[in-house]
Amino acid sequence: MRPFDGIRIIDTTHVLAGPFATYQLAILGAEVIKIEHPKEPDQTRGQGADAELRATGMATTYLAQSSNKRCVALDLKTPAGREVMTELLRTADVFVENYRPGAFDALQLGYDEIAKINSRLIYCSISAFGQTGPRGPQTAYDLVIQAASGLMAMTGTPEVNPVRIGAPVVDYSTGTAAAFAISSALFQREKTGKGQRIDLSMFDMATILMGAQVTSYSYGGHEPRPMGNRHFTATIASYETRDGLLMIAASNMRQQARLWRALDRPDMIKTDEGERLAKRDEEAAVLTGIFLTRTADEWETYLQSKHVPASRVRRMTEALDDPQLAVRGVLHHYDGCEGVDRSFTVPVAAFQFAHGGPSIETPPRQAGADTDAVLAEAGFRADRVAELRSSGVI
Repeated sequence: MRPFDGIRIIDTTHVLAGPFATYQLAILGAEVIKIEHPKEPDQTRGQGADAELRATGMATTYLAQSSNKRCVALDLKTPAGREVMTELLRTADVFVENYRPGAFDALQLGYDEIAKINSRLIYCSISAFGQTGPRGPQTAYDLVIQAASGLMAMTGTPEVNPVRIGAPVVDYSTGTAAAFAISSALFQREKTGKGQRIDLSMFDMATILMGAQVTSYSYGGHEPRPMGNRHFTATIASYETRDGLLMIAASNMRQQARLWRALDRPDMIKTDEGERLAKRDEEAAVLTGIFLTRTADEWETYLQSKHVPASRVRRMTEALDDPQLAVRGVLHHYDGCEGVDRSFTVPVAAFQFAHGGPSIETPPRQAGADTDAVLAEAGFRADRVAELRSSGVI
């Protein structure tokens, strides 16, 4: 038995943060019903490098976080569509939405209204800036939040900045936080019997990601500056080797001592952090010369054998071939699925359980593929379903 077996989630989210949150719950057993507009489905169905998949509505951005979900087409702007949604929410455990604050209140599907018919419901709203505050009504995507939060300004090099982080880290961290918040609310409900209202902001999440920098600035006024691959100490940085870039992270005092001994330079070992900071440039010059004498792979193997954190800087194509991934169960391989004519791989989870852990049972579904089945389970007669379809509600 997995943690969320028997939990039903109604998911009206789109793009990345919301769908990733419900995906993480789905691979842990939750029944996730993804609601999309019949004519305007989740925009990620049309986002990805492969044009053929974009045309079929099964683009790679959608595939990455849609396994184990059922797909229902429903127009919530119609009275009949809202009636269907109300019936689905009547017996649901969780509702997740990531539209502009106030959008679901305007549809009479806000928390206060739904709580009247289902007091045990966990109602999670994900937005750019939150349900309250002067920026609440504003909209944004990951890269806009990176810009607004200060995250982008601290990324890059002194010569080239600001630079956005390549992966949508705000989206995925927000999704992870949402899954954690929903899990916490469900656990709380076991104690209280009451539902919960969750207000989750991407802007807030970006601030949390910069926690150490925020505290440093609040105490000493030290505003973070882009440092590229450098660090305050020379033993945490990247260096050119004979054939590529090497990243080392001899962070604490013991590790820096191990590094200098491994490099036959015990004379460079420092005894306190202040000395390391003061001698940074001197140390960097010594390391620059040493690391040019071998290849990055040779240095990685050697330094790791001495328990010094180090890695050759790899591209994704190399990283995905790492045998470590094959034994960890991080990825799930499909030979194909309906609407996708070739093999592809999707992420699963960044953790394992000894038993009842994350797993994938069903592939991503096409838009509206499960509408009839879900409505039938909710008590809608076949003639009513046919009527909803003919009127464009589903």
